[in-house]
Amino acid sequence: MSTQRTESDLARRLLRLIDLTSLNATDTAASVTALTALASTPAGRVAAVCVWPRFVDVARRALDGTGVAVATVVNFPGGASDVAAAAAETAAAIGAGADEVDVVLPYRAVLAGDDATGLALVRGCRAACGEHGLLKVILETGQLGSEERIRHAAELAVEGGAHFLKTSTGKTRPAATLPAAAAILKVIAAARRRGITVGLKPSGGIGTIADAAAYLDLHAEHFGPDSATPATFRIGASSLITPVLAALR
Repeated sequence: MSTQRTESDLARRLLRLIDLTSLNATDTAASVTALTALASTPAGRVAAVCVWPRFVDVARRALDGTGVAVATVVNFPGGASDVAAAAAETAAAIGAGADEVDVVLPYRAVLAGDDATGLALVRGCRAACGEHGLLKVILETGQLGSEERIRHAAELAVEGGAHFLKTSTGKTRPAATLPAAAAILKVIAAARRRGITVGLKPSGGIGTIADAAAYLDLHAEHFGPDSATPATFRIGASSLITPVLAALR
């Protein structure tokens, strides 16, 4: 099989795992609409389009009938400790038409030993998602630092009811790293042994097919070569769509 063919196959696989994201200060309704135009292609569609809460309705209308989910962010990017505010933001996002919510764990509180606030915030947002909303918890692993702290935060998020564990907001450095993803995957594997399915979402700084493939390989090491599906694995990215679509063309 040629290298070109291999890259094309990998791009096709990655396409359906992407949370196509724009969370820039300069975003407008027009730029969000333009982003959604990249979400559904002859080669397939992305998993979700992730935008600021104020653009959920814009994305919802643009993606109607495509099968692409609408995602948004709350408690973002700061990861504040206000449980009620985060839950209210989540409820408002779901009410506006979001299918998925990415919430930032109050990681500073967790670092200070305040696990109760972290757990309460995740639980409150999970409840606000209702029966059908998907909750992804952003751990901000670059700020947590050590594997021990990352695993502890991930375990809190799982206990709170997270459907996915996400590495980073992309607004701090370092963002996604393979060691951080590996630490999270250990927690996910332990949860699965207890019958709890939790997905992984590396996010932040993943801009090439090779970057994304490294995370796919890491997931495969834990769960098998065909384990990454939109229900178990996402990649949060803004620029990855360009090389993926180029490879598919």
